[in-house]
Amino acid sequence: MSDLEGYGERLRVVPAEDDRELADWRAVHNAIIPTAVLSADEVRERAGRNRLEVAYLGGVAVGCSTVRPPDGETPAATVIARILPEYRRRGFGTALYERGLAHARTLSGEGVETVVLASNGEGLRFALARGFTELERYVLPGDTIPFVALRLA
Repeated sequence: MSDLEGYGERLRVVPAEDDRELADWRAVHNAIIPTAVLSADEVRERAGRNRLEVAYLGGVAVGCSTVRPPDGETPAATVIARILPEYRRRGFGTALYERGLAHARTLSGEGVETVVLASNGEGLRFALARGFTELERYVLPGDTIPFVALRLA
């Protein structure tokens, strides 16, 4: 666990390990990515292969992050930081991103990538402002809104 400051507010970041934390991670993920809603079982499976963390302000989950290690598809590690819209622009996304980035760099010397839902303009601007460049756009089966894969330059 760590406490991070954001505009005078204390953000508490913890690994998503127990049922409550996994449920909070899932709630934030599903609110920000409504086109790819995850079940509790899918989140538990992801927690077994990725580093999932939840950010709390007081007792309220305000964000979550994922760090995926390199796999057969890409030699880069992937960092995704999500903050609920009503808690953005307070430094929380930057804090989660920097924390995830530091961990991702221990997993791969082949770079860092991220993924943002194309309809999340704030998320795309956030990634671009930190030096990411677009690699590709793809649509999951049954969806209409693409995801944007980006790589840190």
